[in-house]
Amino acid sequence: MGEKKKKIVKTIKVDLDKCIGCRACEVACSAFHANPKYSSINPARSRIRMVIDELNDVYVPVRAGDYTKAECMGRDKCTIDGKEYDEWCFCRASCPSRELFKEPDSGLPLKCDMCEDDPPQKEPLCVQVCRHDALTYEESEEEVGEEEVKLGEMEIGLESLVDKYGMQKVMDTVARMSKNG
Repeated sequence: MGEKKKKIVKTIKVDLDKCIGCRACEVACSAFHANPKYSSINPARSRIRMVIDELNDVYVPVRAGDYTKAECMGRDKCTIDGKEYDEWCFCRASCPSRELFKEPDSGLPLKCDMCEDDPPQKEPLCVQVCRHDALTYEESEEEVGEEEVKLGEMEIGLESLVDKYGMQKVMDTVARMSKNG
């Protein structure tokens, strides 16, 4: 049986009772990801966005997650404090169903990288600039089997190869490689 390994899981927790919707997190994130760094502010480039219901004084910061090629199936409604929201308002994925979390010039999907770019930050910038402590950064360890880690990486790599070259070409290449050794 595979040896258990530990990986660090990084999360940003949101306390909705503390968020005032100031959007400092959006501004800081967009400045950090500007090219060159801190040269401009464009919230459309931010990896965190604020879902706002000003009438009911509800503010929900949502971080960009993984890209998905699938159209959103979440067309349900959810109710928070008597206000109805589309389920996808709180979705972290960049997908074909909406423009949220896409780079405005290229259309490429955006994903929160926890500000691990150069220079690395002790904690993500959105957490650092949140004066009301609505955003908090946490790291925890999670045990995973060695095979699980390798399988995930392999699946991601194969999926991108299939997307780029097609299934048949990838299968032919693997077959050719297995014959050579």
